[in-house]
Formats: sequence, structure tokens, C-alpha cells
Amino acid sequence: MKALSVAPEIYPLIKTGGLADVTGALPAALAAEGVAMHSLVPGYVPVLEALGSAQEALRFDDLFGGPARVLSGRVAGLDLFAIDAPHLFMRAGGPYGYADDATRFAALGWVAAQIGRGTIAGFMPDVVHAHDWQAGLAPAYLHYDGGRRPGTVMTVHNLAFQGQVPPHLLGALRLPPAAYALEGVEYYGSIGFLKAGLALAERVTTVSPTYADEIRTDAGGMGLGGLLRVRGAAMVGILNGIDTAVWDPATDAHLAAVFDAERIAARAANKAAVQARLGLAPEPDTLLVGVISRLAWQKGMDLLAEALPALLAAGGQLALLGTGEPALQSSFAAAAASHPGRVGVLLGYDEASAHLIQAGADVIAVPSRFEPCGLTQLCALRYGALPLVARVGGLADTVIDANEMALSAGVATGFQFAPPTRDALEAAIARAVRLWRRPDMWRRLQRNAMASDVGWARPARRYAALYRELAAQPTAR
Repeated sequence: MKALSVAPEIYPLIKTGGLADVTGALPAALAAEGVAMHSLVPGYVPVLEALGSAQEALRFDDLFGGPARVLSGRVAGLDLFAIDAPHLFMRAGGPYGYADDATRFAALGWVAAQIGRGTIAGFMPDVVHAHDWQAGLAPAYLHYDGGRRPGTVMTVHNLAFQGQVPPHLLGALRLPPAAYALEGVEYYGSIGFLKAGLALAERVTTVSPTYADEIRTDAGGMGLGGLLRVRGAAMVGILNGIDTAVWDPATDAHLAAVFDAERIAARAANKAAVQARLGLAPEPDTLLVGVISRLAWQKGMDLLAEALPALLAAGGQLALLGTGEPALQSSFAAAAASHPGRVGVLLGYDEASAHLIQAGADVIAVPSRFEPCGLTQLCALRYGALPLVARVGGLADTVIDANEMALSAGVATGFQFAPPTRDALEAAIARAVRLWRRPDMWRRLQRNAMASDVGWARPARRYAALYRELAAQPTAR
């Protein structure tokens, strides 16, 4: 079975967040289920550099303002199609945030639709799988152009990012007049890229069951709750996984010492390394809370800043790696300056430091106000850093709270709190501190966490089943 994944980023070639981790890991996981997946991505500079002398698979005289090619090649175990369109994707900065993003990502969806119809010799996909708003027009182009088409799946990784553009661009985006309708791409007087995919794909998925429920409400739907309720029968939440070869504490080259569930004591060397790297006091018996996050309101980083005095008063330390909103960056930098040896901050993102913090922190805090799935807590489970999470989205689905019942049953893997407020977060920190003072219980929770199934095998089985269901249906194919 053949599938085309359409995404604006893919690990290890171009990454701004967890979306790239998902699109980079899913193809290999699907291969074990008998699905051959090619990935279509924009030809950003790093992508084209990695492809090198790739084969030209398709050519366009005019792709939204200039000539373009689709290059085909294999990089880092991924079968790639890359859109070589310098006028759209050859930019000095990051992948997003340009005045012509509507055109750039319309091109991504439009090329996906061409490939979906079998225009590349030897590749006729059974399914086109679009990821997030940047790929949202792919199902729309396939829907409105008629003729033979594959099944379509739209996955929303974060409903907060929707891709809304002015309606006068309809013709420029190569959409027919009929598309600008409530059941089409129209969205509150604009053209909605994500809305188009959610309305017109044959199946809609999101990245955890709880998030699928949350976004079908008015409170969590961000303007799309009504549509998602209408599409409820076509919608499913499938938990993300992580690449357990990349995130493996037994082989991780970024660590000061490798370890596994039978050698948890070896984590101590990583804790010492984290403390040294972030200028923290070298105290092995202090509870070290790690944070690896965008510094943003969604991620609850303001709540963490407010709760920091409670953590420090309980004798804990904070090791933070992240970048984001300037006010939050300044807040944590000021905390580090005011509490030398207790608060360490690395502003930015560094993959090696992320791995080390997972391996050395005792707790990884993810206090998000909403979280579609979250990968940080999955890595934390794998590395024996107990997640402390808000009870939302995929965080609620993946962490078993260390309440009395779960502790008695021996199944707890971390700490949940609700609602996402300072008081609730401080209470969860206090619970973590109390359990930290019971080393035997803490080790038991660590072993539970490390035994959690956080890989891609189960999600891949569900995606493969979804693809086969679509391929078996009689449609315009």
C-alpha cells in the first residue's frame, strides 16, 4: 500500500517542533505495517542540501509565480519528494512567517494533489495524508478537481494554528468559486487552510483521544468546534509516539552515562552533568525539575514562573531549556540571576541539551493549558524523568497520576494536576517533593515510567488500518 505524507517540516531535515518528529518517524513505523510512505515537503535550503543530486520527478512551468521541480530521493531513511521552487522556499530565515505564506503553502497542497493523481511515474498513492494547516488545501484541491483521487486524511497537530487568509486570494490560490462556501474553504469571511482540510478530507485525525474530545467543544474548538462535531463520525484521536531509537537512554550519545531500567542509578551522572551545564549547585539529593519547552502561554510557562518560589522553598532546582515570548524569557533569566545555583536557564534550543535534561532531571514539567499530544512527556517516561503535567489533551492520556489508588496498584508514572492554575501546579510540586523523599517509591515510579509503551508501533497499526479502510471504499478513485 502506498501513502503520500504532506507536511511543512520533517525531522531530521527541518524542524521547529513536534510535528517534524511525527512526520519523520511515522514512515518507518508504517513500513512495518506494509505501508510504503513517501513524504512531500517544501524545498527549503537544508532539504535540498540533504537531497544533493536528486532525481527530477516532475516539472511545473508556473508554480504560483515561477518555475519549479519536484525532486525525488532518499535521505535519512525517508523517501522524499521535495518542491524545488526557489521563489517560494529559498529563504534565509525559518520556514514560516513570510507575507506570501498563503501562496507558499497553497503550492505545497497543490503539488500534493498533482502527485495524488498519479502524475509521478511509478507512484500512485492510495492515501494522501495532510499534516496541519500548511497542508490543509491538499484535500480541497483533490475534492474540487474531480476525477481519480486517493483517500484523504487530515491530521491536526495544534488547532490554534489555522492558516486564515483574505477571500480575494481564492483565484490566486487556484480554487474554484464554488469552494468559497460554508461546506468548503470559507471560514468566518476568510479562506481557512485548516478548515478546508477538516471539512473536505475523508477522515480527520488528531494526536490524542482526549484532545479529539476537547476540540469538539465550543471552549476547546477555537471556532471549529461545530464543524468537528459535525465530522465526529469521521474523526479519531491517535496518540503520537516517539522514535525509540533516537530516544534511547541505553545508547544515547548525548548523555554523560547511558542507563536503562535495571541501571537507573547511572542517571546520577547525567544529573550532575545537567547541574554543571546550567550552573546549578552539584547536589545529588535535591529534586531537579527540568523544562524543555517553548516559552509560551499555551505551554503554561507563566504558571511555572509563578510557582517557582514554591519549588525553591521546597529545596528544589529548575533546569530550563527553551525560547519563546520575550516577557517569559526575561522572567526566567531574571529568576536565574536572582537564584544562582538554584535556577539554570538556557535560552534557545539545543538537541544535545534536551536529551541530557531528560536523562538527568528527576521531574519534567509540562504545565500546558492545552496540549494536543505532547512529545516531551513521552521522552521523559522513556528516560525515567517523572512527568508533571496538566490534565489536558495527550498529557492526560499518557501519564498515570501518582494518586493513592495508582500508587496502591503500582501503576503510577508521574503527576497530573487540574485545572491549569498556579495553585494546582504548586500542589502537584508538593506531591512530587513528598514522593522524592521516599527513594524506594520513586524508583518504582521510574521503572513504571520506563516500561510505558511510547513507541510508534501501536499508532502505526491504527494509521495503517485507517488507510486500508479508506482504500477499500468506493469513491471517485
